[in-house]
Amino acid sequence: MKEIDLKLQGKLKRLTNKTFKFDRRVGEGWFSAVYFLKTKEIIKKHKPDDIVTMQFFQKNHAVLCGADEVIALVQTFADHPEELEIRSLQDGDKIEPYETVLTITGPYQHFGYLEGVIDGIFARRTSVATNVYEVVKAARSSGKQKPVIFMGDRDDHFTQQAGDGYAAFIGGSQAQSTHAMNEWWGREGMGTMPHALIQMFHGDLVAASHAYREMYPDDHLMALVDYNNDVITDSLRVAREFKGMLDSVRVDTSGSMVDQYFFRNPQEMGDFDPTGVNAPLIFALRQALDAENFHNVKITVSGGFTAERIQAYEDANVPVDSYGVGSSLLEKTISFTGDNVTLNGHHEAKAGRKLRENPRMERIDHP
Repeated sequence: MKEIDLKLQGKLKRLTNKTFKFDRRVGEGWFSAVYFLKTKEIIKKHKPDDIVTMQFFQKNHAVLCGADEVIALVQTFADHPEELEIRSLQDGDKIEPYETVLTITGPYQHFGYLEGVIDGIFARRTSVATNVYEVVKAARSSGKQKPVIFMGDRDDHFTQQAGDGYAAFIGGSQAQSTHAMNEWWGREGMGTMPHALIQMFHGDLVAASHAYREMYPDDHLMALVDYNNDVITDSLRVAREFKGMLDSVRVDTSGSMVDQYFFRNPQEMGDFDPTGVNAPLIFALRQALDAENFHNVKITVSGGFTAERIQAYEDANVPVDSYGVGSSLLEKTISFTGDNVTLNGHHEAKAGRKLRENPRMERIDHP
């Protein structure tokens, strides 16, 4: 995976057990597959003194996330966690296919029932971190430091926001849309106006922006300009009203709509899909702003953006200053596997699996 200048390249201080609000039922096996629970009881009776090493890996080039959460989980819910030897990579590490990211060594009955829970943590967190990484990499492919705003609050259950927001941060997102998404790393959510605010002012973007400015005078004013499906007209209207006080406009045109600009300028229609946010519309918006000397007003786009779509925009030098991305970042693209690979210090594993030593892992001290 190509190295780029992201926050994740610097080693972060590990999160601890105090960060995570685990459901206490994890320790009761409520979230573990029943066959793990049955195996725990069998081993407690028949093989209580045997020592195993469990190893975790996945099969893609990825950005690891979830390691601190997994370590905290084991230290919280394993029996006699002080007797376990844990070795792990760090959140934010770039990982290769089949690279070992974590090993746990100790009596199976002390921790084995957590295998599936660990796999699930790694899978979700690493998927989000990797998805965000790819989006951020695409957004910066032109050499400019274009922010990516993580807007995933509406695309999954709210209980996932803290972990997803942290994974997005690990992947390189500069801002998250809710306070919960920033909880684990100590910042606050950011955002300006939704369509609902403009609706309450009967579609009058200028009036809505004045109300916003009055309530939050220290915020950068970002106007959402697609409510009336006429982004250039509304962008110019609010830019004229606020002159140097308008920081940016956000275009979030519905994918089922064609902006009024194209009906006024049918000659601009061509061999492209005119619905939603599209490159010709953004070029026209930038040109219109610049024509009235609003060169400092930035343009943010959102709505259905993926790494591939952002890369296409960057390759075409579409004048976008930042991207708001949501649903595509939450797709689960990576699965993890846990295997027992040694028994009492000797190789013992299912066919095709073996201990894969990884000198990059560090030993984790019990708190």
